[in-house]
Amino acid sequence: MSFVKASLQGLGVWDEVQADLAGATVELHGKKQPVSNVSWNPPVNGTVYGVLLNYQGKYDEVKDQFNEPPYKQPPKAPILYIKPANTLIGCNGKILIPAGEEQLEVGAALAVVIGKTATRVKAGNAMDYIEGYTIANDVSIPHESVYRPAIKQKARDGFCPIGPWIVAKDDVAYPGQLDIRVFINGELKQENNTRNLIRSIPQLIEDITDFMTLQRGDVLLAGVPEGAPRARKGDRVRIEIAGIGVLENKIVPEEGEEAK
Repeated sequence: MSFVKASLQGLGVWDEVQADLAGATVELHGKKQPVSNVSWNPPVNGTVYGVLLNYQGKYDEVKDQFNEPPYKQPPKAPILYIKPANTLIGCNGKILIPAGEEQLEVGAALAVVIGKTATRVKAGNAMDYIEGYTIANDVSIPHESVYRPAIKQKARDGFCPIGPWIVAKDDVAYPGQLDIRVFINGELKQENNTRNLIRSIPQLIEDITDFMTLQRGDVLLAGVPEGAPRARKGDRVRIEIAGIGVLENKIVPEEGEEAK
């Protein structure tokens, strides 16, 4: 069992609870319960920054586009975007699929929680600025564009489930070697490992804080692997990251009784 930082619905406060990260259970009121039986708030309240094309496989999928107009060269810095506050929901919250859409893209991501103000941090010191880690699902409506900000496709209400908790930095020995798995309705749909990140977490922090300050509580999504699976109405999505835990959410219609 490990102590993790979490927020339970109805309480509105941060608390330390005991969790079995591998078994996906949590101890509440002296009883062990599965993560899926608990109503969770998002365990973060800062700005969430995503990074495009930070897995080698995903980069390779689109690299031929880099030599075409308008840029005619590969990106030289991380390609960032924001998942605004309206996108955040907790583990077991409902992901609303918009009317007229058949599928949503599941974006499994290791989420790095910043522990103190970070400006012009060097990679060698970057771990000193991390509070811990959690899991995010960078949900989006499937789209092709890499260069144009996909706000309509990525920033809808509930499009960033995150949680269920924050695991302390010191409890994750090798964040650059974590297995990531995505299950839809219990079936394995995607598997990857953070060793395939192009920019490591320390390098990301160095590159990003060279031009902008990250504040305590901000969250950095390290990237989404290639082959992101797609989910439909009624599907249950489960993201597992070794040493962090599991994040589960169900896809429901944006309109109608099922969305209530």
